[in-house]
Amino acid sequence: MKKLSVLIVVLLISQITLSQVGVSHKMYDELLQQYVDEKGMVDYKGLKQNRAKLKSYLSMLEANAPTNTWTRDQKLAYWINAYNAFTLELILEHYPVGSIKDIGSAIKIPFVNTPWDIKFINIGEEEYDLNNIEHGIIRKEFEEPRIHFALVCAAVSCPKLQNRAFQPDRLDQQLTKAAKEFLADPTKNSFKGSSQATLSKIFNWYGGDFNNNGTLIEFINQYAPTELSNDANIDWKDYDWALNE
Repeated sequence: MKKLSVLIVVLLISQITLSQVGVSHKMYDELLQQYVDEKGMVDYKGLKQNRAKLKSYLSMLEANAPTNTWTRDQKLAYWINAYNAFTLELILEHYPVGSIKDIGSAIKIPFVNTPWDIKFINIGEEEYDLNNIEHGIIRKEFEEPRIHFALVCAAVSCPKLQNRAFQPDRLDQQLTKAAKEFLADPTKNSFKGSSQATLSKIFNWYGGDFNNNGTLIEFINQYAPTELSNDANIDWKDYDWALNE
């Protein structure tokens, strides 16, 4: 009886420990290293051949929703990786496609107009679409503007898909790296000295997320290769929705 009691205690401690450490992103990290290049372009044909591994990772996410015992960085890394990994799965489900937007025009689901409105994600007891994860969870709960350089909607003009999974123990460094790379990419953002810049429409679409603690220019100057003056002229680049393949 004593041995049984000890075993029960050990199992309970193990369950509590697992709930506190979050989930492992090792499988996803391996897939990213194998099928995503340094520019963030994806080998979808190759990834489709290894889709079972991606599905295993997604199933693990679905079975292990974040809990109150997780740290903020464990939760945020989970949701960023979930958004990006489920986006890859959505593309593979309809591949080959020229753009993620082509999926929206092909679906025949009542009240669903875009691929971001398709409810195909089941985490815990909740059913989600990509919009739910981005807007209802990540933007709403974390107030972290750098997520806009980490979330990737499978388009050329999106930030590049990092070829490493986001990890709680280095999330801050990874988000800063993503921000700097995005602003340094001349195909996404270009600068003409300190007085003029042509920026990604992401800064226009989500302007409110970038000026919570100052102006948009003050935010950009933290990560951009060129420091803009406070009265710099800002224009917006056209957005290329071609598949990031």
